[in-house]
Amino acid sequence: MTMNFMIPVRDDGSVEPRFGRTPKVAVATVDDSGSITGWQTFDVQWDRLHDEGPEGSHHARIVRFLREHEVAAVVSTHIGAGMQHTIMKMGLAMLPATNPDARASVAAVARQVAR
Repeated sequence: MTMNFMIPVRDDGSVEPRFGRTPKVAVATVDDSGSITGWQTFDVQWDRLHDEGPEGSHHARIVRFLREHEVAAVVSTHIGAGMQHTIMKMGLAMLPATNPDARASVAAVARQVAR
């Protein structure tokens, strides 16, 4: 069985610290052993879209993305309290990005989850 992890990323492959205002995210597919078997980067433009639309529309935008990409865990250095609540209500894991490199961060937490 595989699991999808999402992480905010920068063009250079490092972790973007602004979860809700990131321009790009990556979705990593991880197998049972904790190995990354797939990696896709998406230009979500959440930095530009953050303040557009009515109240709650930005969180709804993020939720749609998470559902559409069947994300089971979010890896990040920081997530605001409101979004943390939303992610918890969705039943998704929130895991810390502990390495500046996005792939290395996902790989580290994926190995822990696989144990």
